[in-house]
Amino acid sequence: MRRDEGRDFPWWLVVLAAAGLVVAVMVARDPVYARILATLSRGIGLTLAVTLTAFLGAMALGLALAVASLSRHLWLRQLARLYVEVMRGVPIIVLLLYVAFALVPLVIAGWNALGLPELQTRAVPLIARAVLALILAYAAFLAEIFRAGILSVAEGQIEAASALGLGPWLRFRLIVWPQALRTILPPFGNDFVAMVKDSSLVSVLGVADITQLGKVAASGNFRYLETYNMVALLYLAMTVTLSLALRRLETRLRGRGPAR
Repeated sequence: MRRDEGRDFPWWLVVLAAAGLVVAVMVARDPVYARILATLSRGIGLTLAVTLTAFLGAMALGLALAVASLSRHLWLRQLARLYVEVMRGVPIIVLLLYVAFALVPLVIAGWNALGLPELQTRAVPLIARAVLALILAYAAFLAEIFRAGILSVAEGQIEAASALGLGPWLRFRLIVWPQALRTILPPFGNDFVAMVKDSSLVSVLGVADITQLGKVAASGNFRYLETYNMVALLYLAMTVTLSLALRRLETRLRGRGPAR
């Protein structure tokens, strides 16, 4: 198997850059493309906000699930495994609709039944429901990545740190996490890029992200080819940029060698 793939000249990036240049010329010369881009650009901030918020929440929940799955307590391990298997088995769009129109109303109904200050279902914004659904879905995938990274650290190093008197938190921060990071970064980056793409699913709830604005624009101008070309290219620009940044970070971490 060849190991010099990373030294190949990135012709694929040249092709994408040329395509981007063509699109830039079209936007500059064609008022239709210019209007579409102006409309879609209003959703870029929301798309990135949904992605970052959901991914940070999924990271926190996923790490908790990973730690629970490695717990000495059987009931914690079984609960974590139950959550992971259920969430990985449900399509994200189904989970999105379930959280938005079943789980949130159910939780609010339970809250009101307890005699607490009354809440209305409409008080929970659709964007918050969408972010919650993405957190619940991606936490299951990130939990498995965290678990694999933690298990990749040699048990002897953890035992040695324990013998030196380091507590659980210091063992994790100084010994486990720096080494696990090198293992989890590639799949972690893949899931982050996937989150950018899956954030488009929030459009089914009417959240005004790039995809939703594209649907609205296309239904008004009937220029479906031009509109969805721009939608696809905006997502492609974001995902390629993220992929290149994550690959560079991975290369830098690999160049540092193993933790000592």
